[in-house]
Amino acid sequence: MTDPSADNATPFEVVVIGSTPEETVEPKNRILEALRREQYPEETVFGVKLALEEALCNALKHGNECCPEKKITVRYAVSAEQVEVIVRDEGAGFDPDSVPDPTTQERLPLPTGRGILLMRAYMDEVEFRDDGREVYFRKRRPKS
Repeated sequence: MTDPSADNATPFEVVVIGSTPEETVEPKNRILEALRREQYPEETVFGVKLALEEALCNALKHGNECCPEKKITVRYAVSAEQVEVIVRDEGAGFDPDSVPDPTTQERLPLPTGRGILLMRAYMDEVEFRDDGREVYFRKRRPKS
């Protein structure tokens, strides 16, 4: 587990936004631009974008219940070696182990419920912290 409060060579940038879909664009664009500046492969950029969109959507809808007064805090660090992202909401939290398996026969036809599965598939590390109010994920640069 990586602790972003520990002495880190790459400092974390912080963006605090309200809980509206429009406000999620800024942190997403900042992170994707940083990945492109570091010349990450497009496959990695795609995976981080997907994980970030899922984390922001979950914070917005499930955590903060689309209440614009509640804040979402995004902390991120992009280096030549890896990208780390933390998305925190002000909601009641949740137990990620209680989320139903989206690959079961009865859940496959449903259009939602795959966010955590996708995050885990594309990222090297995904952790839920503070009773589910915070998600941390990390992706290392692939070896060339």
